[in-house]
Amino acid sequence: MQLINHYIRNPYVRSNIALAWPLALNALLMQSMLMIDTLLVSPLGEIPLAAMGIATTIVAFIMGIQMALANGSQLVMSRAVGSKNALALTKSCWSGMSINFSVALLFWSILLLFEQSIVQLITSDTALQAEVLRYLTVAKYVVLFNAITQVSIALFNSLGKTKIAFKGYLIELPINAALSYAFIYGTTINGVTITPELGVVGAAVGSLVAIFVRFIYLALCVSTLDNLNLKLAVNIEEGFANMRKHFIEIFPVAANVTMLSIGVSVYQLLYSQLSINAYVAITLVLPWMRAGGQFITAWAHSSAISISQAIGSKQLNDLEENVNISIRLAVAISLVTMGFFFVLSFWIADIYPDMADETYQALAIIAPIYIILPLVRGYNTVHGHILRAMGHTTAVFKINFTGQWLISIPLCALLILYFDASIFWAFAIQPFEEIIKAFPFRFLARKAVKEFSHHDAEKLSY
Repeated sequence: MQLINHYIRNPYVRSNIALAWPLALNALLMQSMLMIDTLLVSPLGEIPLAAMGIATTIVAFIMGIQMALANGSQLVMSRAVGSKNALALTKSCWSGMSINFSVALLFWSILLLFEQSIVQLITSDTALQAEVLRYLTVAKYVVLFNAITQVSIALFNSLGKTKIAFKGYLIELPINAALSYAFIYGTTINGVTITPELGVVGAAVGSLVAIFVRFIYLALCVSTLDNLNLKLAVNIEEGFANMRKHFIEIFPVAANVTMLSIGVSVYQLLYSQLSINAYVAITLVLPWMRAGGQFITAWAHSSAISISQAIGSKQLNDLEENVNISIRLAVAISLVTMGFFFVLSFWIADIYPDMADETYQALAIIAPIYIILPLVRGYNTVHGHILRAMGHTTAVFKINFTGQWLISIPLCALLILYFDASIFWAFAIQPFEEIIKAFPFRFLARKAVKEFSHHDAEKLSY
């Protein structure tokens, strides 16, 4: 009890908790929006539902890269906040905004020119292709607004104002749900059509309008921030030089997230080669695993923000202690998540009734794996974010690439495709991947903290 009180009273811990809980709820609300759209579209039938699934996968992939770039910019801006350098904050904000919007414009152009070819590669069903293309006609504009909103959110997070972003999602969610329903099924009042019946495209319209409203809200919040002048007083050459440094630092973050996302898709493809009941069991637990992981991810993000601010302010005396606190509490949060999954393992059959007996058997077989997974994954997550905060973004990418693509995915493919392994051994590759990454993460983090100096902090300030 004394240890708990000690941590609760620690200013670093209190600051991180204040940053973390809105970040966690933000992530849960983002997942909720997709779940609501799926629920609204499902009565239309299998083809519209499948079309939305394919289209949102494409859009979500792009938005994931945008979010990763914004997270990298968030670390740079956090250092500027810690240094109390208004010009550095302005330069990092505009560099992040320019890079993110340029990437959004690139993907938007690719969809505009090649969306039909991309969809044809995914599915050969012509009716399904037509629905996907109709959805993308509207949805591709979401990525343009998302680029600006993600960097704006990163700005607020770096300033410690995570509640502003949370309120933005609270505004967006009901607007998205209401407008999606209105445009999917159409609305009439006294025989007068208020919104047309657009089918699955209505979900895209609802999402586009909702993110536009969030964009306006965040823009207004930026304009009302005290002591923040985003008027950039540098010449073009200096601006491009700063953008180049900014990109060099944040690119490995985006590459890391992209690589891990593709890896998850490859795992899913390999699991689809198992029996149908085994694949269904894994599909049922994955949303719960993603939801449970948001809390440790939020803690890791808040730790990275706090450490980046300390580096920016050159206050390095407590750096090692704060890193150790972040890791210990990450383990504690992971243990709580494990407890949640342990309880879930007893109730999951009631949550998903009317499944085949073989599916319930498969769920029971993988229960020990998804219960233990948060511990090793949470441990690695906080180490990865701390290392990024200290400028080791490339090293984090190398560890993740080696662990996932050079060892774990080939081993998973070998077990499933050659040895015809059971669901237990196939699914156990995921904690195995985290275990083999844990030692290099721990070694590099300890080395980085021990050797980090004011000279290193100075190099990260630009």
